[in-house]
Amino acid sequence: MPDSEQDWKIKVIVGTTVLGAASGLVAGYLLSRTSEEQGGGPPRIKTSDALRLAIGIIGLVRGIAALGDHD
Repeated sequence: MPDSEQDWKIKVIVGTTVLGAASGLVAGYLLSRTSEEQGGGPPRIKTSDALRLAIGIIGLVRGIAALGDHD
């Protein structure tokens, strides 16, 4: 594989990793802040809420993966 082909793949992987980490950091901050405003202590997350969130994340990842389709 030529170097230029490998370069863009590495840039995409590193870029999405940074974006994922940054969005995770923001989400964690917002969750902890909201929990603190509601009376402190760790947040109580219902299983149904976690499942709904997981399905949403899977849909988001599938949508991002579809951006690479060249049809």
